[in-house]
Amino acid sequence: MQKDNPNQSIRCYVNSCAHHCQDAQYCALDTIQVGTHETDPTQEECTDCQSFRMK
Repeated sequence: MQKDNPNQSIRCYVNSCAHHCQDAQYCALDTIQVGTHETDPTQEECTDCQSFRMK
């Protein structure tokens, strides 16, 4: 994975993620998986980036 090659289609502000491009607020992945931890999500806080990996 190239952290110096930000995917400008995926904005990211999670600096603690291993996929975060440190010089830009983007993700280095080609695609991400978005999911939820709720049975019936009704707010954006109910969703999760399931591609997140701790640095």
